[in-house]
Amino acid sequence: MEGPPGARAESTEAAAAGASTPPPIVIFSVSGMAERTSKAARTPRAIWRGTISFGMVSIPVNLYTATESHDVRFHLLHRRDGVRLKNVRWCPKDERAVPWDDVVRGFEYTKGKYLPVSEEDLDHLPVKSVHTVDISDFVKLEEVDPIYYDKAYYLAPDEAGVKAFALLRQALQQTGRAAVAKVAIRDKENLCLVRPYEDVLSMETMFYANEIRSTQDIAADGAKVSPKELQMAVSLIENLSDSFDPERYRDEYQAALKQVIKAKVEGAPLPEAPTEKGGRVVDLMEALRASVEQTRKKGGATQRKASSAGRRTAQRRRKTA
Repeated sequence: MEGPPGARAESTEAAAAGASTPPPIVIFSVSGMAERTSKAARTPRAIWRGTISFGMVSIPVNLYTATESHDVRFHLLHRRDGVRLKNVRWCPKDERAVPWDDVVRGFEYTKGKYLPVSEEDLDHLPVKSVHTVDISDFVKLEEVDPIYYDKAYYLAPDEAGVKAFALLRQALQQTGRAAVAKVAIRDKENLCLVRPYEDVLSMETMFYANEIRSTQDIAADGAKVSPKELQMAVSLIENLSDSFDPERYRDEYQAALKQVIKAKVEGAPLPEAPTEKGGRVVDLMEALRASVEQTRKKGGATQRKASSAGRRTAQRRRKTA
């Protein structure tokens, strides 16, 4: 008798059917539609505690996640009875499910052979960054290409490190530099960039150079661009240029997805999907010229938006300073 796949239906009817039951067909249910005001109101919980180290200075800090997802979350269901499927940790040798208390991590050192690795083993790692944000360099922020950024965190001082933390933050602001460091989080030593953000420090984990793929195999061959085409493209960019205001952008896909789900819950007709407007194929210059003309008409509104966004950006910068 072989073990089940990674997910099993909760249906007792399916269990009783035994081998004659056809494989479950997966459909989806959804959660996460309600506002989570109580969760947002709670004090954030530190996911890591350690120190920031540079030179002979050590600052006790707490690490917090800086972002949160508002995506609609789906679950896997058995199509036949609508029951949510379970993820089961299955031992093929014992032919039974394994509780979390009996689960340990392991490394496959040769094909089919595993070495258990415990938390106590990891405490013996000869790496300084296990409990430390170990700063090695200070660089200009504009020197770091955003392609290296991975995930954002906040660093805030522990009670004993408030003054030293404020000193580091203000020194980074005054010099316009960011700190390059290493820190071990979740079984990996991460390269990271530490910089001032509002009243705390932001820590961006980063990819190492050997984790960034080359563009050599996907780069297009150089095409000749005429001066007129280039000027048209520059004009289009200038017409669409604006100050960056993150509050201006919304996830329209998630909003539309919630609209569809709400209609299904209420038994209402589903909203009509927008139809793509067909049109004749035009040459590049004609498309650029039409785009420039269209955006020029919107120039007044764009300027007003830019002015408003500029004021908000200036306010945030004053708060950060």
